[in-house]
Amino acid sequence: MNVTAPSQVHSRLKVFLAAARHQSFTEAGAELHITTGAVSQQIKALEAWLGFRLFRRLTRRIELTDEGRRLQAAVDPAYAAVDLAIARLRGGALSGVVRLRSLPSFLAIWLLPRMPRLMQRYPGIELQVEAEDSTRSLREGEFDLAIDLNDGALPGFQSTVLIEEEIFPVCAPALMRGRPPLEAPDRLDHYPLLHDMTAWRGSAPYAEWERYLRAIGAPQVDVRRGYMFNRNQITIQAAIAGMGVAIARRTLTTDELASGQLVAPFAQSVRTGKRYCLVYVAGALDDRRVSAVHDWIVEEACEAQRLKTL
Repeated sequence: MNVTAPSQVHSRLKVFLAAARHQSFTEAGAELHITTGAVSQQIKALEAWLGFRLFRRLTRRIELTDEGRRLQAAVDPAYAAVDLAIARLRGGALSGVVRLRSLPSFLAIWLLPRMPRLMQRYPGIELQVEAEDSTRSLREGEFDLAIDLNDGALPGFQSTVLIEEEIFPVCAPALMRGRPPLEAPDRLDHYPLLHDMTAWRGSAPYAEWERYLRAIGAPQVDVRRGYMFNRNQITIQAAIAGMGVAIARRTLTTDELASGQLVAPFAQSVRTGKRYCLVYVAGALDDRRVSAVHDWIVEEACEAQRLKTL
Protein backbone atom coordinates (compact mmCIF):
# COMPACT_ATOMS: atom_id res chain seq x y z
CA MET A 1 0.00 0.00 0.00
CA ASN A 2 1.39 3.39 -0.98
CA VAL A 3 1.07 5.82 1.96
CA THR A 4 3.33 8.53 0.57
CA ALA A 5 1.64 11.91 0.97
CA PRO A 6 1.14 13.77 -2.31
CA SER A 7 2.91 17.11 -2.53
CA GLN A 8 -0.28 19.16 -2.03
CA VAL A 9 -0.87 17.45 1.32
CA HIS A 10 2.25 19.09 2.73
CA SER A 11 0.92 22.55 1.87
CA ARG A 12 -2.44 21.63 3.39
CA LEU A 13 -0.71 20.52 6.58
CA LYS A 14 0.79 24.02 6.88
CA VAL A 15 -2.72 25.45 6.59
CA PHE A 16 -3.94 22.96 9.20
CA LEU A 17 -1.19 23.98 11.64
CA ALA A 18 -2.06 27.67 11.26
CA ALA A 19 -5.76 26.94 11.86
CA ALA A 20 -4.93 24.73 14.85
CA ARG A 21 -2.65 27.37 16.32
CA HIS A 22 -5.23 30.16 16.03
CA GLN A 23 -8.33 28.00 16.51
CA SER A 24 -9.75 30.12 13.69
CA PHE A 25 -9.92 29.75 9.91
CA THR A 26 -10.11 33.55 9.58
CA GLU A 27 -6.95 34.21 11.60
CA ALA A 28 -5.15 31.37 9.84
CA GLY A 29 -6.06 32.99 6.51
CA ALA A 30 -4.72 36.33 7.70
CA GLU A 31 -1.43 34.73 8.69
CA LEU A 32 -1.09 32.88 5.40
CA HIS A 33 -2.46 35.73 3.26
CA ILE A 34 -5.32 33.65 1.86
CA THR A 35 -9.08 33.90 2.31
CA THR A 36 -11.08 32.18 5.05
CA GLY A 37 -12.84 30.19 2.34
CA ALA A 38 -9.51 28.99 0.96
CA VAL A 39 -8.47 27.80 4.44
CA SER A 40 -11.77 25.93 4.81
CA GLN A 41 -11.35 24.25 1.41
CA GLN A 42 -7.77 23.22 2.18
CA ILE A 43 -8.85 21.70 5.51
CA LYS A 44 -11.76 19.83 3.88
CA ALA A 45 -9.42 18.41 1.24
CA LEU A 46 -6.95 17.30 3.91
CA GLU A 47 -9.75 15.68 5.95
CA ALA A 48 -10.97 13.84 2.84
CA TRP A 49 -7.47 12.52 2.15
CA LEU A 50 -6.96 11.46 5.78
CA GLY A 51 -10.41 9.98 6.18
CA PHE A 52 -11.30 11.73 9.45
CA ARG A 53 -12.35 15.13 10.78
CA LEU A 54 -9.70 17.49 12.15
CA PHE A 55 -12.01 20.22 13.48
CA ARG A 56 -15.46 20.51 14.97
CA ARG A 57 -17.26 23.42 13.30
CA LEU A 58 -19.15 25.17 16.11
CA THR A 59 -21.11 28.42 16.17
CA ARG A 60 -18.59 31.21 15.50
CA ARG A 61 -15.59 29.03 16.40
CA ILE A 62 -13.80 25.79 15.71
CA GLU A 63 -12.05 23.30 17.95
CA LEU A 64 -9.73 20.39 17.27
CA THR A 65 -11.06 16.85 17.35
CA ASP A 66 -9.06 14.19 19.20
CA GLU A 67 -7.57 13.13 15.86
CA GLY A 68 -6.76 16.76 15.07
CA ARG A 69 -4.91 17.18 18.36
CA ARG A 70 -2.89 14.02 17.73
CA LEU A 71 -2.01 15.19 14.22
CA GLN A 72 -0.95 18.61 15.52
CA ALA A 73 1.24 17.00 18.20
CA ALA A 74 2.92 14.82 15.56
CA VAL A 75 3.35 17.35 12.77
CA ASP A 76 4.00 20.64 14.59
CA PRO A 77 7.45 19.70 15.99
CA ALA A 78 8.54 18.33 12.63
CA TYR A 79 7.62 21.46 10.72
CA ALA A 80 9.06 23.65 13.48
CA ALA A 81 12.38 21.82 13.17
CA VAL A 82 12.39 22.30 9.40
CA ASP A 83 11.51 26.00 9.74
CA LEU A 84 14.26 26.49 12.33
CA ALA A 85 16.84 24.74 10.17
CA ILE A 86 15.92 26.85 7.16
CA ALA A 87 15.90 30.04 9.25
CA ARG A 88 19.36 29.24 10.60
CA LEU A 89 20.69 28.55 7.11
CA ARG A 90 19.18 31.77 5.78
CA GLY A 91 20.08 33.68 8.94
CA GLY A 92 23.72 32.80 8.61
CA ALA A 93 23.78 34.81 5.41
CA LEU A 94 22.17 37.86 7.00
CA SER A 95 24.43 40.36 8.69
CA GLY A 96 24.46 44.01 9.62
CA VAL A 97 22.59 46.45 11.82
CA VAL A 98 18.81 46.72 12.23
CA ARG A 99 17.62 49.79 14.15
CA LEU A 100 14.76 48.91 16.50
CA ARG A 101 12.89 51.46 18.57
CA SER A 102 10.53 50.31 21.34
CA LEU A 103 8.48 51.61 24.22
CA PRO A 104 10.69 51.21 27.32
CA SER A 105 8.33 49.04 29.39
CA PHE A 106 7.49 46.74 26.49
CA LEU A 107 11.17 46.45 25.66
CA ALA A 108 12.28 45.64 29.21
CA ILE A 109 9.47 43.28 30.19
CA TRP A 110 8.29 41.58 27.00
CA LEU A 111 10.94 41.84 24.31
CA LEU A 112 14.32 41.57 26.05
CA PRO A 113 13.69 38.14 27.66
CA ARG A 114 12.91 36.79 24.18
CA MET A 115 15.88 38.33 22.36
CA PRO A 116 18.31 35.43 22.95
CA ARG A 117 16.14 33.41 20.53
CA LEU A 118 16.62 36.12 17.89
CA MET A 119 20.39 36.03 18.46
CA GLN A 120 20.39 32.26 18.04
CA ARG A 121 18.39 32.36 14.82
CA TYR A 122 20.19 35.32 13.22
CA PRO A 123 23.68 35.52 14.73
CA GLY A 124 24.84 37.94 12.05
CA ILE A 125 22.17 40.56 12.72
CA GLU A 126 23.07 43.23 15.25
CA LEU A 127 20.17 45.12 16.80
CA GLN A 128 20.64 48.78 17.58
CA VAL A 129 17.90 49.29 20.19
CA GLU A 130 16.47 52.62 21.31
CA ALA A 131 13.97 52.90 24.18
CA GLU A 132 11.60 55.83 23.69
CA ASP A 133 8.13 56.78 24.92
CA SER A 134 5.05 57.11 22.74
CA THR A 135 5.11 60.84 23.49
CA ARG A 136 8.08 61.28 21.14
CA SER A 137 6.81 61.38 17.58
CA LEU A 138 7.90 58.71 15.16
CA ARG A 139 10.04 60.23 12.45
CA GLU A 140 11.02 58.54 9.20
CA GLY A 141 14.71 57.78 8.94
CA GLU A 142 15.26 57.30 12.69
CA PHE A 143 14.54 53.56 12.77
CA ASP A 144 13.99 50.47 10.65
CA LEU A 145 11.28 49.05 12.93
CA ALA A 146 9.47 50.63 15.85
CA ILE A 147 7.17 49.07 18.46
CA ASP A 148 4.43 51.51 19.34
CA LEU A 149 1.14 51.47 21.26
CA ASN A 150 -1.52 53.09 19.12
CA ASP A 151 -4.96 52.75 17.56
CA GLY A 152 -3.57 51.82 14.15
CA ALA A 153 -3.80 55.33 12.67
CA LEU A 154 -0.25 56.35 11.78
CA PRO A 155 -0.22 58.47 8.60
CA GLY A 156 2.88 57.91 6.53
CA PHE A 157 3.71 54.53 8.07
CA GLN A 158 2.72 50.92 7.66
CA SER A 159 2.15 48.69 10.67
CA THR A 160 1.66 45.09 11.76
CA VAL A 161 -0.54 44.45 14.80
CA LEU A 162 1.16 42.37 17.50
CA ILE A 163 -1.06 42.40 20.60
CA GLU A 164 -4.28 44.15 21.58
CA GLU A 165 -3.87 45.55 25.07
CA GLU A 166 -6.22 45.14 28.05
CA ILE A 167 -6.05 47.04 31.33
CA PHE A 168 -7.25 46.42 34.89
CA PRO A 169 -6.42 47.66 38.44
CA VAL A 170 -3.75 45.94 40.55
CA CYS A 171 -2.23 46.48 43.97
CA ALA A 172 -0.02 44.75 46.52
CA PRO A 173 -2.00 42.45 48.86
CA ALA A 174 -0.68 44.34 51.89
CA LEU A 175 -2.25 47.58 50.67
CA MET A 176 -5.75 46.29 51.47
CA ARG A 177 -4.98 45.50 55.09
CA GLY A 178 -6.70 47.93 57.44
CA ARG A 179 -8.74 49.51 54.66
CA PRO A 180 -12.31 48.82 53.50
CA PRO A 181 -12.40 45.77 51.20
CA LEU A 182 -11.72 46.76 47.60
CA GLU A 183 -14.83 45.02 46.28
CA ALA A 184 -16.20 47.74 44.02
CA PRO A 185 -14.88 50.83 42.21
CA ASP A 186 -16.43 53.27 44.70
CA ARG A 187 -14.11 51.83 47.38
CA LEU A 188 -11.18 53.37 45.51
CA ASP A 189 -11.89 56.56 47.46
CA HIS A 190 -10.15 54.87 50.40
CA TYR A 191 -7.00 54.04 48.44
CA PRO A 192 -4.14 56.05 46.95
CA LEU A 193 -3.95 55.84 43.16
CA LEU A 194 -0.98 55.52 40.83
CA HIS A 195 -0.86 56.83 37.26
CA ASP A 196 1.20 56.30 34.12
CA MET A 197 0.97 59.79 32.71
CA THR A 198 2.41 58.74 29.33
CA ALA A 199 0.16 55.73 28.75
CA TRP A 200 0.04 56.29 24.99
CA ARG A 201 0.79 59.06 22.53
CA GLY A 202 -1.20 62.18 23.41
CA SER A 203 -2.88 60.64 26.47
CA ALA A 204 -3.94 62.78 29.44
CA PRO A 205 -2.31 62.06 32.84
CA TYR A 206 -5.36 60.18 34.13
CA ALA A 207 -6.33 58.55 30.82
CA GLU A 208 -5.97 54.88 31.77
CA TRP A 209 -7.98 55.12 34.98
CA GLU A 210 -10.71 57.19 33.35
CA ARG A 211 -10.97 54.84 30.36
CA TYR A 212 -11.17 51.79 32.62
CA LEU A 213 -13.86 53.22 34.91
CA ARG A 214 -15.89 54.54 32.00
CA ALA A 215 -15.78 51.09 30.35
CA ILE A 216 -17.04 49.27 33.47
CA GLY A 217 -19.78 51.84 34.09
CA ALA A 218 -18.26 53.73 37.02
CA PRO A 219 -17.23 57.11 35.55
CA GLN A 220 -18.30 58.95 38.70
CA VAL A 221 -15.26 57.76 40.69
CA ASP A 222 -12.77 60.60 41.08
CA VAL A 223 -9.32 59.44 39.98
CA ARG A 224 -7.65 62.82 39.53
CA ARG A 225 -5.37 62.37 42.50
CA GLY A 226 -2.39 60.30 43.60
CA TYR A 227 1.16 59.71 42.37
CA MET A 228 2.23 60.05 38.73
CA PHE A 229 5.04 58.36 36.83
CA ASN A 230 6.18 58.56 33.21
CA ARG A 231 6.82 54.82 32.74
CA ASN A 232 4.38 51.92 33.06
CA GLN A 233 7.13 49.77 34.51
CA ILE A 234 7.86 52.29 37.30
CA THR A 235 4.14 52.66 38.03
CA ILE A 236 3.84 48.89 38.50
CA GLN A 237 6.94 48.84 40.73
CA ALA A 238 5.30 51.53 42.88
CA ALA A 239 2.23 49.29 43.17
CA ILE A 240 4.41 46.35 44.24
CA ALA A 241 5.96 48.60 46.89
CA GLY A 242 2.48 49.19 48.31
CA MET A 243 2.16 52.84 47.33
CA GLY A 244 -1.31 52.51 45.78
CA VAL A 245 -3.57 50.97 43.16
CA ALA A 246 -2.28 51.11 39.59
CA ILE A 247 -3.66 50.29 36.17
CA ALA A 248 -1.85 47.25 34.77
CA ARG A 249 -1.44 46.13 31.19
CA ARG A 250 -2.09 42.43 30.74
CA THR A 251 0.85 42.08 28.35
CA LEU A 252 3.32 43.46 30.88
CA THR A 253 2.12 42.18 34.28
CA THR A 254 1.94 38.39 33.96
CA ASP A 255 4.85 37.52 36.28
CA GLU A 256 3.81 39.88 39.08
CA LEU A 257 0.31 38.39 39.21
CA ALA A 258 1.55 34.81 39.00
CA SER A 259 4.02 35.36 41.86
CA GLY A 260 1.44 37.05 44.11
CA GLN A 261 3.33 40.35 44.26
CA LEU A 262 0.20 41.94 42.85
CA VAL A 263 -3.48 41.04 42.94
CA ALA A 264 -6.32 42.21 40.69
CA PRO A 265 -9.17 43.22 43.02
CA PHE A 266 -11.78 43.61 40.25
CA ALA A 267 -12.64 40.80 37.85
CA GLN A 268 -13.16 43.10 34.87
CA SER A 269 -10.45 43.87 32.37
CA VAL A 270 -11.19 46.18 29.45
CA ARG A 271 -9.71 46.67 26.02
CA THR A 272 -8.12 50.03 25.54
CA GLY A 273 -8.56 50.19 21.78
CA LYS A 274 -4.76 50.46 21.62
CA ARG A 275 -2.52 47.84 20.10
CA TYR A 276 1.17 47.11 20.23
CA CYS A 277 2.22 47.40 16.59
CA LEU A 278 5.38 47.09 14.56
CA VAL A 279 5.74 50.31 12.59
CA TYR A 280 7.86 50.86 9.48
CA VAL A 281 7.97 52.89 6.30
CA ALA A 282 6.83 51.53 2.94
CA GLY A 283 9.52 49.35 1.43
CA ALA A 284 11.36 48.71 4.70
CA LEU A 285 10.58 44.99 4.61
CA ASP A 286 12.31 44.68 1.25
CA ASP A 287 15.52 44.56 3.31
CA ARG A 288 15.84 40.89 4.31
CA ARG A 289 17.45 41.80 7.61
CA VAL A 290 14.54 44.05 8.57
CA SER A 291 11.94 41.55 7.37
CA ALA A 292 13.67 38.78 9.35
CA VAL A 293 13.46 40.76 12.60
CA HIS A 294 9.89 41.83 11.79
CA ASP A 295 8.79 38.24 11.16
CA TRP A 296 10.54 36.98 14.29
CA ILE A 297 8.76 39.53 16.53
CA VAL A 298 5.40 38.66 14.93
CA GLU A 299 6.11 34.96 15.47
CA GLU A 300 6.92 35.57 19.15
CA ALA A 301 3.70 37.54 19.64
CA CYS A 302 1.63 34.77 18.00
CA GLU A 303 3.32 32.11 20.11
CA ALA A 304 2.80 34.07 23.35
CA GLN A 305 -0.91 34.39 22.60
CA ARG A 306 -1.16 30.70 21.69
CA LEU A 307 0.41 29.72 25.00
CA LYS A 308 -1.72 32.30 26.83
CA THR A 309 1.37 33.82 28.44
CA LEU A 310 0.23 37.39 27.84
